[in-house]
Amino acid sequence: MATLRLVTSLSGVSRRSCAYSKMYAMRSTRILPVRFMSTVSPEFERAKDTLGTLKEDPGNEAKLKIYALFKQATSGPVTSKRPGMTNFVGRAKWDAWNALGTMNSADAQKAYIDLVSSLVKTEKTESISQAASDQKYKNLLVKCEDGLRVITLNRPSKKNAVTVEMYSEWMAALAEATADPNTVITAITGAGDFYCAGNDLTNFTNVKPEDIHKMAQDSKVMLRRFVAAFIDFPKPLIAVVNGPSFGISVTTLALCDAVYASDRATFTTPFSKLGQSPEGCSSYLFPKLMGQSKACQFLMFNKTITAHEAQELGLVTKVIPDAMLQSEVWPELRKYAKLPIKSLVYTKALTRETEKDILHKINESECETISERWTSEDCINAVMNFVSRNT
Repeated sequence: MATLRLVTSLSGVSRRSCAYSKMYAMRSTRILPVRFMSTVSPEFERAKDTLGTLKEDPGNEAKLKIYALFKQATSGPVTSKRPGMTNFVGRAKWDAWNALGTMNSADAQKAYIDLVSSLVKTEKTESISQAASDQKYKNLLVKCEDGLRVITLNRPSKKNAVTVEMYSEWMAALAEATADPNTVITAITGAGDFYCAGNDLTNFTNVKPEDIHKMAQDSKVMLRRFVAAFIDFPKPLIAVVNGPSFGISVTTLALCDAVYASDRATFTTPFSKLGQSPEGCSSYLFPKLMGQSKACQFLMFNKTITAHEAQELGLVTKVIPDAMLQSEVWPELRKYAKLPIKSLVYTKALTRETEKDILHKINESECETISERWTSEDCINAVMNFVSRNT
């Protein structure tokens, strides 16, 4: 009965040819239950075909919604039993479908059509933006002018969530900034309404059960290298937090030299909620900045804090009204970019050098712990439940 697969074969969306997508659409049409064929509208059929033209994977959250709406539109409410605990993908799909309750076929078809239309529109917008930027990075926008290099996390439709590919690009962009003699100040910000939603959960949910331990080992190495790139970055590194920030994008803020935040920004480290543990040297730096009890509220108990609260705790340098963020922060950073580069580099080295070895050891320890967490049953269940609840 299943017409879509969550992980690797949903509607031919992810990196497939148009020919394959058309073949999938034909196959999907053939397996529609006979009793529902007459109720499927031409607009729904066109949306199903259009889905196959997407060049980029829309992410698991969108794929679960697509799956659920398709099944509701063509087969009605779910009647099967929920799959077993070890069938993570099957459970997520069943939960997404079951969450639609008694939604009728016509409403499900309309929601499906609207969702596909939204995905197509978003992809076209991002494609135009990327082409105009003439960038070598797929998930980042990077520009350098008058000594100020700006790295913009550029997955606005996914709230700038960090994929494996994006981790690699982010490290490459920092290495490029280090090597470029014309870069004095480097700033990191986000495209759209979010700074960064943390890890893209497809990093975990797209993994087959038999590959979980390998994923954990590979991810441990990548995370250690990523955080080390922040620890070792020799030039001034500024974060411009333009909206909500989660997980790794929050913990690495303490490794930056200054953090400017919109008053609309919020900061969340939902480690225990997802069965995980702190990273980005936050287990050491946050208690040092905030005090032990405040850091525990943040790191252990999933407390979301506002920009003003983050400033009071020492995580944020300056809070700027959202309407004024862009007009105020960039002139200030351009002014800093005119300062003598060697003076800035030497000063940063003097203030950071004594803790570098400590930070690398903390990074190593955190990565070992979180690697164990990634393979634990409570982490896997927490991630799958989170995905299901947010469909």
